[in-house]
Amino acid sequence: MEYGLLKDIVLLLGLALCTLLLFRQFKIPSIIGFLATGIIAGPHALGLVSNIGEVEQMAEIGVVLLLFTIGIEFSLKELLRIRHLVLWGGGLQVALTIGLVTLVSVLAGFTPAESVFFGFLVSLSSTAILMKLLMDAGEMDTPHGKAALGILIFQDLCVVPLMLFVPFLGGAGNGLTDVVLISVKALVVVVIAHFGSRFAVPWIFSQVVRTRSRELFILTIIFVGFGTAWLTAQAGLSLALGAFIAGLAISESEYSHQVMGDIIPFRDAFISLFFISVGMLLNPTFVLSNPLIILAVVAIIIVVKFVVVAGAILVLKFPVRVALTSGLILAQVGEFAFVLSHSGMKHGLLSATTYQVFLAASVATMALTPLYLKVALPFAEKAASILSRLLPVFLFNGTRTTGVSHARFPMEGHVIVIGYGVNGKNVAKVLTGNGIPYLAIEANHLTVRSERKKGIKIIFGDATRPEILEQANISTARILVVAISDATASRRIVAQARSMSSAVHIIVRTRYIIEMEPLYALGANEVIPEEFETSIEIFSRVLRNYLIPHDQIERCIGEIRKDSYQMFRSMSKRNIHAVGISSYLAGVELMTCRVKSGSVADGSILRDGLVRGMSGATILAIKRDDDVVPNPDPVWELRREDVVILMGNPMQLSIAATLFESSAG
Repeated sequence: MEYGLLKDIVLLLGLALCTLLLFRQFKIPSIIGFLATGIIAGPHALGLVSNIGEVEQMAEIGVVLLLFTIGIEFSLKELLRIRHLVLWGGGLQVALTIGLVTLVSVLAGFTPAESVFFGFLVSLSSTAILMKLLMDAGEMDTPHGKAALGILIFQDLCVVPLMLFVPFLGGAGNGLTDVVLISVKALVVVVIAHFGSRFAVPWIFSQVVRTRSRELFILTIIFVGFGTAWLTAQAGLSLALGAFIAGLAISESEYSHQVMGDIIPFRDAFISLFFISVGMLLNPTFVLSNPLIILAVVAIIIVVKFVVVAGAILVLKFPVRVALTSGLILAQVGEFAFVLSHSGMKHGLLSATTYQVFLAASVATMALTPLYLKVALPFAEKAASILSRLLPVFLFNGTRTTGVSHARFPMEGHVIVIGYGVNGKNVAKVLTGNGIPYLAIEANHLTVRSERKKGIKIIFGDATRPEILEQANISTARILVVAISDATASRRIVAQARSMSSAVHIIVRTRYIIEMEPLYALGANEVIPEEFETSIEIFSRVLRNYLIPHDQIERCIGEIRKDSYQMFRSMSKRNIHAVGISSYLAGVELMTCRVKSGSVADGSILRDGLVRGMSGATILAIKRDDDVVPNPDPVWELRREDVVILMGNPMQLSIAATLFESSAG
């Protein structure tokens, strides 16, 4: 049928939209909504989709993109830190799971070959589901998140050897010989892919970024990701593993944050098709006819995987809470098990009935994964408390950690400086001189590369993208400074930043006064127009040329700023972010002054009313060493190096500042 695939995609996405809107009303996770969409649209229910095979191929793109972004987020250095989890944790988990499931299956009356194959299926967990949930919850960097990723990587590495063993279990193929040959071939291809992308990728991106073409940049991302995935697939490895390797290569470059921002929309669109395609495989009639069998299989899978994963993590000397949490969140069957199941049916290791039982149990464990993640930490806390009274103490003395955060610039209470031109550099220089942490975002790759060599904390990216602001930790930032000359981009950045953080204080540099009101409306706290500040600098220099005294010039500047900025601030009063006490303090500003040795204020006592009497400004707080005293007592004596926080209008503050300056100066 002409446009058959397009029709299927439209139907699936439309049905998913309705299902997710309904499920959201009951706070049911999106993944379960996608699985339900697949069940409803699948051939065993309404049969809305005719090209299931093509939908599954598009769904596999989602898995590839997911592993690609995980690789970008993770970095090769972080992977090396958790190599013990990948090799020993993953190895123990896969081997013990296969052994236990084989034992249970043999006792249930299945043949040894079938029992081992069941172990293959159950040993794999869902990278696609669990990694998406961990990323959405911000738990990728937690100990249990890293433990889960390490084990999942090993499982993905095992997919090909397990696939090659299936014909051997079914009585066909060369078994061990094929496994050894393909493993050697795969190892060579992985090494070539890694080192090729490690050296070639930075060069390719540096050439593309020079063109300043967004379209070309996105095409390069897709080429590198899918090209590496295709290369590893030619060696018999999974596409997803190749994508993960490509992501690792990009993670070490300065372009990683921008790549992440551009690829996430594609990933989210295609990964939804993966979950829908899994749901399509399930036969609801069979589930309703055999509920007890399916529930028993689900229970066995959960118990076996929980015990084995938790045990493997404990053997590696991790804390009990990490082991129990990891065990629970990995207690599901993975997407690659469906690939294995097709091969098993082909070689007579799965009958139609056992296939549907496996499918129903797998979908059930996948659907339960959001619940696992929600209850895992509270469950681990309670279980660890109970077990500590029953088991030997040495089991609870976990000493191993997963290493430091993989975030390149972990910080909080910092300043984000967008644009590292003249204005951005001046802001950064002052922040550095005063010991204030900051992170710069710059879209010029040459600037990023040269400044990184100097040790500057700077990332490459388009700050209008939420992913870039997220990488800059906007949720924990104190101030956002927009120091770029693009008015349109400034508005988009302010709107995006305000939607991501209601607490961050946004200061924007703009060229013209006419651009101020839209920025206030979008959420800016302060807007500095160059047009106005330039006029102040011009007339101050004119007055200096006529030898007008400095204090008189400062008084003129104070009067101009008071009148004009009072008018500017009125623009922001209509906006929700400006509502509060600040709306009642028009014309009032805060200023900090350091008490200099020999100044008028040095040695003065607050009750004498020096500052208030001579300037009209009010002392709100005093910082001495590391202590801050708000609303200080009248008996307080000012000493040199005290930092005084003053409140008043610009004129009052200008006069007050002279009281803290050294008379010798």
